[in-house]
Amino acid sequence: MSLAYLWPVFSCPSEMLCSLCCFALCLCPAENVEDHNMGKKSHYAKKDLILREMPPALVVVLLLAVLLLNILLYLYLSSFYVSSSHLDLDPNLCPSGYFRLGPLKNCSPWLSCEAIDKEVRKLRCVGEGAVKKVFLSEWKESKVALSQLTNLELENDFLHGLKMLKALQSKHVVKLLGYCKEQYTILTEYHPLGSLKSLNKTLDLPKYKGLNTWHHRFILAIDYVRILHYLHNSPLGTLVMCDSNDLGKVLSQYLLTSDFHIVVNDLDALPLVNQSAGRLVKCGHRELRGEFVAPEQLWPYGEEVPFDDDLMPPYDEKTDIWKIPDVSNFLLGHIEGSDIVRLHLFDIHMECKKRNPGERPSAQIVLDTYRKVLTSLIREVAMPGTREML
Repeated sequence: MSLAYLWPVFSCPSEMLCSLCCFALCLCPAENVEDHNMGKKSHYAKKDLILREMPPALVVVLLLAVLLLNILLYLYLSSFYVSSSHLDLDPNLCPSGYFRLGPLKNCSPWLSCEAIDKEVRKLRCVGEGAVKKVFLSEWKESKVALSQLTNLELENDFLHGLKMLKALQSKHVVKLLGYCKEQYTILTEYHPLGSLKSLNKTLDLPKYKGLNTWHHRFILAIDYVRILHYLHNSPLGTLVMCDSNDLGKVLSQYLLTSDFHIVVNDLDALPLVNQSAGRLVKCGHRELRGEFVAPEQLWPYGEEVPFDDDLMPPYDEKTDIWKIPDVSNFLLGHIEGSDIVRLHLFDIHMECKKRNPGERPSAQIVLDTYRKVLTSLIREVAMPGTREML
């Protein structure tokens, strides 16, 4: 992200001076501030008067103030986002086969069957799906999540999810603490805020109402797209989030962390696409319906032809791109400022909804657009005199 991008966009020098007047009004005596609030006509008359009477030295000071504010804004945004080429890096990540939990400073090896049996204590069941049941548990005074297979017919899905967890450990994926193949158990970090399905209920709690802003919600949407980008460019290749046939199902795959970010949790249905080798995927063997799934996931031969999985054409990771606008719309919610964000995302979301999957943008392009929109909106909030937008 360049510093030049963060500099306010002015159509002409006079517009820049008018914007600087906003800062001047803040620096002038109280009676000028009161005049500024009397109405737009009086407001602009005052700015014109200041333009004529403002000493050149003050103009220089204000220019330096704007530059300093842009530098601070740049550093602020840089603290949130790293370059897209380093999305999978985390300085706190342990080597493969190890984990660090809570206040522990050193990395510990993944817990074995014996260690899980001896050191992990189940507390209560906190969730159950088609494949596994999840128990809130305790390990060395830390809360952890113990998942156990509930249906042996879905053993392959369970083991595939474990394989993905082991291979994709990063800041985008829930932290793996240990596993036992013989007992079909997986131990992961516990996130008390639960899945994204509970986001609105969480933000209604007094403790989290301060986070119920367009800014924090938009960061969650960026997290979601960043995870898709990671999966589409993972160390294993291009992976597709297949367990996503409706909005509720998608939201249940992701956990909300205590520091208000997102990690993907359920990787049981994550097939590999290899375009160069002609390897595409099909999400399950049943007919999919509804507007949430991508058009290429629907039975293409009409009601008169019974569904036949052998005749169903395969597809690629662009099915994930089709679903981005719907998931982002949920994450943004309906609060002050969220409609402004939607307006800025309108064009890229229209691209995501192209019926031809080849015409949809990559997750990288969507992620870059989301970041630029956030940068622009934060800049406008920080310097509202540049444009009356929020």
